[in-house]
Amino acid sequence: MDSHTLNSVRCPALLITAPASGQGKTTLTAALARLHTRQGRRVQVFKCGPDYLDPHWHQLASGAPVHSLDLWMTGEADARARLHAAACSADLILIEGVMGLFDGSPSAADLARLLDIPVLAVIDASGMSATLGALAHGLQHFEPGLRWAGVLANRVASVRHAQLLQAGVRADSLWQGAVQRISADAKAQPAPGAAASGAAALLPQRHLGLVAAHELTDGMQRLDAAADALAATPLGQRSWQDWQQWAVEFAPPALPAADQPEALGPWLAGRVIAVAHDAAFSFVYPANLECLRALGAELRMFSPLAGERLPACDALWLPGGYPELHAARLVANSALQADILAHWRAGKAIWAECGGMLALSEGITTADGSWAPLWGLMPGRAQMQKRLAGLGMQQLTTPWGTLRGHTFHYARLDSAATPLGRSHRPDEAPGADNGEWLYRHGSLHASFFHAWFASHPRAIAALLGARADRQDGELDA
Repeated sequence: MDSHTLNSVRCPALLITAPASGQGKTTLTAALARLHTRQGRRVQVFKCGPDYLDPHWHQLASGAPVHSLDLWMTGEADARARLHAAACSADLILIEGVMGLFDGSPSAADLARLLDIPVLAVIDASGMSATLGALAHGLQHFEPGLRWAGVLANRVASVRHAQLLQAGVRADSLWQGAVQRISADAKAQPAPGAAASGAAALLPQRHLGLVAAHELTDGMQRLDAAADALAATPLGQRSWQDWQQWAVEFAPPALPAADQPEALGPWLAGRVIAVAHDAAFSFVYPANLECLRALGAELRMFSPLAGERLPACDALWLPGGYPELHAARLVANSALQADILAHWRAGKAIWAECGGMLALSEGITTADGSWAPLWGLMPGRAQMQKRLAGLGMQQLTTPWGTLRGHTFHYARLDSAATPLGRSHRPDEAPGADNGEWLYRHGSLHASFFHAWFASHPRAIAALLGARADRQDGELDA
């Protein structure tokens, strides 16, 4: 169907934000999704900004894949198209913000204002009472043009504490309730590498963020506990008729732009791409898989941790993840290690992102100082550190075009592989010294940089082995 024939669609929607990271917005977004899913509604959750981990919980809660929305990385056209498609099939749209409401450029507030999406602020109320009202007032009035849904107090100590907090929010219409601190049962399943604390967090964390839901066998029970707590609040008890007050009109998408996958030639047609996918290689945007398929590729997923061999393929993509937590099991899969080496020696393309690059290195020194050997195809040794080594939006100029994406890692890598270029922040000129190197080692290209494939599919096709050798810039497989 021609996109111009599509109609605007109204659907209740909410952007869940906070004054800062760590306030509990992921838990409560997932709890809200789970609560409505249990009531028989179709819920579609989105995540603002780059994030691989929170979406696992939202997908478990809603039963639907979770896509990222970012006005810079994914683009306004992509955000509008995905939200319109969601409104056509979902009963409720939830969007989890990133960091604080006004943090970043563009921010979650920019997205909410652009699309007229109501904003709900989750605030960690531990250690405060009436000051909650001042924070809520400041968030509501800091910038004009936001459609405000209210405030939800989190990690509340008692009923009396909740009463004091509510008194500070002087407009009753803004009060959406209070949720007491929810802890995991002492017998809850531990997660590899998760941070320990006095009271076990409902959604455990480790370096890089939350432990992914699929790594815990009791993930759904944790979400049900959060949904039960939310059900006792005014927000949880809000009638479905009242939810219609937060309906948003989502306009149909425009025709695909010239640089979108739908408008491109099948540059990966006939090519089979193997994609590592398990707990060691879980940092995969569903939209990146969509982009590869739109370019004509056949995808074959496989699990190195399950002992699987490399599928017959023309190219290999090793996404990011946690190879440092699973190094012994990765090295134990010696047949796969030999398969990857043979693939590389045959001149077949490999694209390795962040953790995928570390898995191909000689090994890694972990945070406790121990040495863990890895697959050893790429020259270089990695070192885990306690402080972040890379964080934020980045763009990477490749020989085939500029990719948008981001970086987020605690590791450093010293490598003798050939550097082809370096990423930089959107507000910097190329050549800045704080970005991520793009390395080449034979048919291998690798970087700490995480690419949003649709930002330049031509470059991704080339990294996965399509040749950009025609004078008109088209790619040959």
